Amino acid sequence: MATIREVAPDIFRISCLIPAFGMQFNEYLIRDEEPALFHTGFRSTFSEVRDALATLIEPARLRWVGFSHFESDECGALNEWLALAPNAQAFCSVVAARVNLGDFAIREARGMTTGETLVTGRHRLRFEQTPHVPHSWDAGLLFDETTRTLFSSDLFTMRGGDETLPPAEIVERASGHLAHGMEGPMAYSTPYTALTEATFKRLGELQPQRIAPMHAPVLEGDGSRALGQLWECLKKLWAARL
Repeated sequence: MATIREVAPDIFRISCLIPAFGMQFNEYLIRDEEPALFHTGFRSTFSEVRDALATLIEPARLRWVGFSHFESDECGALNEWLALAPNAQAFCSVVAARVNLGDFAIREARGMTTGETLVTGRHRLRFEQTPHVPHSWDAGLLFDETTRTLFSSDLFTMRGGDETLPPAEIVERASGHLAHGMEGPMAYSTPYTALTEATFKRLGELQPQRIAPMHAPVLEGDGSRALGQLWECLKKLWAARL
């Protein structure tokens, strides 16, 4: 069963723990005049997430449905949400809109570049293109300027359930997950490119007071510091292999 937690004023995390993966999958609803959902979840969990969201708003009222990069947990249920909410429009990076959603989505998506914003009413959502951070050419992240919340997608991924943890432990466990992810058939999901340092610094300059990951508890506090620590870990891991 999906759990719901209000992580900032009118921002709700809808979380499903999937034992087969050993981690949580979080979608975020921004409840506003034009409600927005960031991450769609899998098609297989659509009904569970929909029923949870229905306790917060009428699902047909959704206006925006966004995601970071083209993976089934990020946008697998996109068309189910678009069919349920007739006025909803997908939003994502320009790359994702042109390369993936032109064929995948049942309606035209809004492709966004760095600095473009969605004003949903009280909330102002800024899009940041972040190629290969956390991964994939089409990656992008969302920052709510109103509450200073960074929706970080797969950044800060860690295994485990829906526990509340202090920021230092989230960073430590996410760093351990990165290290573990350098081995095995699913290795190197988070690459290191010529743009990685600049991307992490740009995200840090947003000075988030809260980081809302897809696969970890919400991190409250100095988001810039947490991003810097995660980047240092990633840099060291790749330096050891290069």
